[in-house]
Amino acid sequence: MGSDVDGEVLGEEFKGYTLRITGGNDKQGFTMKQGILVNGRVRILMRGKTTTYRPRCKGERKRKSVRGCICGPDLAVIALKVLVKGEKDVVGLTDVEAPRRLGPKRANKIRQAFVLRKNDNVTKYVVRREIKKGDKTFYKAPKVQRLITEKRYRRKVLWKKEKTNKWKANKEANVAYEKLLSKYLKEKKAAAKKEAVVAAPTPAAPVKKAAAPKKEEKKAAPAKAAPVKKEEKKAAPAKAAPKKEAPKATPAPAKAAGKKGKK
Repeated sequence: MGSDVDGEVLGEEFKGYTLRITGGNDKQGFTMKQGILVNGRVRILMRGKTTTYRPRCKGERKRKSVRGCICGPDLAVIALKVLVKGEKDVVGLTDVEAPRRLGPKRANKIRQAFVLRKNDNVTKYVVRREIKKGDKTFYKAPKVQRLITEKRYRRKVLWKKEKTNKWKANKEANVAYEKLLSKYLKEKKAAAKKEAVVAAPTPAAPVKKAAAPKKEEKKAAPAKAAPVKKEEKKAAPAKAAPKKEAPKATPAPAKAAGKKGKK
């Protein structure tokens, strides 16, 4: 593919012609693919944006059979392009001049084709097609692409204004949010400090100061209570002696004697 061939190889009618091989198909209908230097058919893993394959899903790959770009006897069709015209005309190919059905569509290409200036109106030079429906005739013209008009300029200005306004609004919103956030953090820190000040004196400082006088009271208490306990110990046996002597009195045996007499 891509190589130039002398037209005389095909026959005497193509004498003097220079032809270029642009493609072809083998007998089973598999097309030739440029870049595969094989004289036969090969299975290749294909992905998107490659010829002879259209992926159905994003990122899809598929292994497909393709004919190599080297010509061989298994080819059924070879596509050729005329580079240089020979002495004789080929019937149906070079003897008839076919007008260009569709003209250029892009604004710059129309300017190049008709040698126009930038200020010229490009829409007047568009190639129109004539369509007949019964007695009526219509003219169809393509829409000029990449045409810069006054409306386009106005829209561009509006887009730029919107872009700058959005940027300013976002900047102001960010500044306001940062101020609000700093205010909130300051208030939070102040509230935490107040809570710490309120909670700190009750468990720590007053308890330690009150503990010292209580120890002194405890030391003084046993010194005063010591003589009281000794007096109680001395008084206890004195009271207990008459209590023990009371049951030793005579009335108890007298009751016993009376009981015996009754029996």
